[in-house]
Amino acid sequence: MNEAPEPVLLFIPLMIELGMSWQELMDTPRFILEGLLMALVEYKQLHSMDGYTDKDISQMAKDRPEVRSVWIKYMEKKRKYYQEAENKHKSFKGLY
Repeated sequence: MNEAPEPVLLFIPLMIELGMSWQELMDTPRFILEGLLMALVEYKQLHSMDGYTDKDISQMAKDRPEVRSVWIKYMEKKRKYYQEAENKHKSFKGLY
């Protein structure tokens, strides 16, 4: 069996996460599909650690120090998005 990265890395996530049908995938231009996938990844990263506090992270970082760097990236991304939202920008320019 040949490896097929496109279905695994593009089509399947869009079908599972966004509920797109096979026909919708075939009818949508590839650059739109890639944009949707990038937005989905960004959204998941933005909400990946929702519900945790600094105290939770400190506790988890005792056993797994890499958690701290993930938390820092999460907080930076969250700050960036919510700061832009407060400034009421109507564009995604500069967010990614």
